[in-house]
Amino acid sequence: MLKEFKDFALKGNVVDLAIGVIIGAAFGKIVDSMVGDVFMPLISAVIGNVDFSNLYLVLKGSVPAGAGLADAKKAAVVLGWGNFLTVAINFTIIAWVLFMVVKGMNRLKKAEAAAPAAPPEPSAQEKLLTEIRDLLRK
Repeated sequence: MLKEFKDFALKGNVVDLAIGVIIGAAFGKIVDSMVGDVFMPLISAVIGNVDFSNLYLVLKGSVPAGAGLADAKKAAVVLGWGNFLTVAINFTIIAWVLFMVVKGMNRLKKAEAAAPAAPPEPSAQEKLLTEIRDLLRK
């Protein structure tokens, strides 16, 4: 059973998947930083609020003015639309970047397919026959 597990765990697909998950986690941190440090400040400059994650709508109960989302959830029933907006923007950015990566990869594949392949190197026998032909012409 240990051998079967080793064969499974060391297959190329499993290792590739693990690498993809690790790179995806790192990519997620980059996107979170891009959204939190670049896009959200620009959007909040237009709207006038700096932190979207604490924007919410009280559905039932009462919340002290200026309370954060976590405190508001403890005190009342709230709709955390600001946090949802942040996550939706994260998703949109990730989807757009992945679309651009796939589009770029497809463009590279098309360029490789369209590029004329170099003729294969003649074999030793073909070279010898070419030399013989050239000598016979002389």
